[in-house]
Amino acid sequence: MQDKPYSAACERNRDPILAVLRTHFADRRRVLEIGSGTGQHAVHFAAALPQLIWQTSDRTENLPGIAQWLGAAALANTPAPLAVDVATTDWPREPFDAVFSANTLHIMSWTEVQALFAALPSVTAVDGKLAVYGPFNYGGKYTSDSNAEFDAALRARVPHMGIRDFETVDALAHAAGFGLVDDVTMPANNRTLVWQRRE
Repeated sequence: MQDKPYSAACERNRDPILAVLRTHFADRRRVLEIGSGTGQHAVHFAAALPQLIWQTSDRTENLPGIAQWLGAAALANTPAPLAVDVATTDWPREPFDAVFSANTLHIMSWTEVQALFAALPSVTAVDGKLAVYGPFNYGGKYTSDSNAEFDAALRARVPHMGIRDFETVDALAHAAGFGLVDDVTMPANNRTLVWQRRE
């Protein structure tokens, strides 16, 4: 069997993110992870938060790698990954009380970011929470020189990529019926933003 896909960044950021999820997902039961990537976050969080059913999802080409991580961990609370492409997908029909995504908004095109937030009301319960980890700009400015360099590298690679402005992302969440409940400073100039759906 080929080696499982591996992300060093996931290993570095998983415990700081978990600390936030322990607070905000303590009363949650079913989480949909958007853009599960390698699957490393899923197995770490599902093992640490066994009360959660952690549903991974990603584009079809990434599902085999995620399945390798899930299979190796053999956790009871990680069902098979779902094929979800935010721009074109039919979203899961059963509502989740939490949605999580890490390091995805700066990789997606802005149209895809808009599609993700527009879909949230259809996949979340009435009090659903959304937690998003990654770099953000505030007031149109980078929060560090390293983030400015990272943004330039992203845009040079693929023009539609780039660090998003907190204010515009928060406006998308607000339009979808979600209000910001936390904005947590994370290592390496990242943030974890948490919104909750307003009843």
